[in-house]
Amino acid sequence: MRKFMINVNGKSYEVDVEEITGGASAPVMAAPAAAPAPAQAPAAPAAPAPAPAASGAQGSVTVSAPMPGTILKVNVKVGDTVKSGDPVAVLEAMKMENEIVAPQDGTVASVNVSQGASVNSGDVLITLN
Repeated sequence: MRKFMINVNGKSYEVDVEEITGGASAPVMAAPAAAPAPAQAPAAPAAPAPAPAASGAQGSVTVSAPMPGTILKVNVKVGDTVKSGDPVAVLEAMKMENEIVAPQDGTVASVNVSQGASVNSGDVLITLN
């Protein structure tokens, strides 16, 4: 038997734990049952995927990410014609979906992101001519 002192919500509990060998496992607690201990901190998130290479030549008008988030959908491809206010991508930030719109009429010159990409505020998503 091993003895442990566990603190839960400011209360201390003395717990006896028996090691069982041979494949069977069942916890044995001598102290009154208490609420489970708080979960451990989550593991560090996986490194974000590298940004894909831009498809197409860079245009003169840039459409940038207004906030950090994840690209849920890219609505255009190189060569598409867009009008001012047309949604060109959907960015998820803080559990909300935000449509990113074209600032002016034009033709899509390059698409610099793909679905699932993580972006920071100010990253160029799409360029227009």
